[in-house]
Amino acid sequence: MSTFMFTITSYIAGVKDRFTKDEKGATMVEYGIMVAGIAVLVIAAVFALGGEILGLFNNVAAQIP
Repeated sequence: MSTFMFTITSYIAGVKDRFTKDEKGATMVEYGIMVAGIAVLVIAAVFALGGEILGLFNNVAAQIP
């Protein structure tokens, strides 16, 4: 009977490990999607505000003697 219990326990542990590993992979994919979204927002902000920021830096550079 103890061999049977050991076999069942090993099977359950294996199934648990597979589900745990899948969740870690899913979490990494979610973080990757979030980083990609943030990168898109930063790039859009740079394109939208790039000219104004360049003008600000040029004005500051012109004021420095």
